[in-house]
Amino acid sequence: MNDMTPVRPTTPKDWETDQEVRWCPGCGDYAILKAVQRTMPEIGAVPENTVFVSGIGCSSRFPYYMETYGFHTIHGRAPAVATGVKLANPELDVWIITGDGDALSIGGNHTMHLLRRNLNCQILLFNNEIYGLTKGQYSPTSREGTRSPSTPYGSVDHPVKPCAFALGAGARFVARGIDIHKNLGGVLKAAYHHQGAAFVEIYQNCIVYNDEVFEEFTAKTNAATQQLWLENGKPMLFAGGSKGIAIDHKTLTPIVVDVVDGDWEAAGVIVHDVTNRTVAHMLVELPFGEFPMALGVLYDDPKPTFEAAVVSQNESAAQGKIADLQKLVAKGQTWTVGDMAGEG
Repeated sequence: MNDMTPVRPTTPKDWETDQEVRWCPGCGDYAILKAVQRTMPEIGAVPENTVFVSGIGCSSRFPYYMETYGFHTIHGRAPAVATGVKLANPELDVWIITGDGDALSIGGNHTMHLLRRNLNCQILLFNNEIYGLTKGQYSPTSREGTRSPSTPYGSVDHPVKPCAFALGAGARFVARGIDIHKNLGGVLKAAYHHQGAAFVEIYQNCIVYNDEVFEEFTAKTNAATQQLWLENGKPMLFAGGSKGIAIDHKTLTPIVVDVVDGDWEAAGVIVHDVTNRTVAHMLVELPFGEFPMALGVLYDDPKPTFEAAVVSQNESAAQGKIADLQKLVAKGQTWTVGDMAGEG
């Protein structure tokens, strides 16, 4: 038996490039970059086995700042390129970096098919509810009434909910995080360890074109009462454990309940089960304001991956056959052009 080659330990510094990080001062992308660079050593990844693929947008500069392999592709097509990378070498760790416009507008079709196919990769969707790179037009996730250069009177579009989109496309892992929150690293780790397409929506502040759009739940003064951090097997509690999420059994709808003396069971608070798809749908649709923002891992229920099925199919098709490129080229309707010399 061959000895296993030990994984080379790394530090966050090993994941930093010599490139100048060029985002607007105060942009939430800086915090996400640092969170990823801190997380990579903790999950035992190595730079030479890691690929970051991005589309177009502010977030898509990400591959330049990670000391790994990387592709800065075209608008909305990162999922297609990432699929090619994973099929060519299934052993690679593939991360997709995208934004709300890149992934859900021009790239919506590609994102949908990657999720339903269940390619084994991590999709980090930076959601700032605006097009930042192209100077502040409204995006698919912008709220109704958003004023922008393209909607000076306010957007009348109904916004996309990224996690609802992911679940509808058949995603087997759906999570939410916040750019500057300490829990983001834990969400990234859970996504990495999921076998299949892991979809992570990250609320990211655009300080120039949509500053403080998430302040109602991201501000420190609001965090306790407006953030519901989910943990598998634990009750859905917030506000320091004084409130929780329960189900009204008459209407089969979620409700906020008070928890007295820590007795969450008596209050009927739900225990989070990451494999329960119905509850995941409920969590992504909770109307904010009436309910806190559901964060962390909402859904995690693996199934066989796309690339594993493709590799298995190819191996099965190749059994008992000898590779012969010339025979393959000559198969079907072919003809040979003879020597034309002397003919006239």
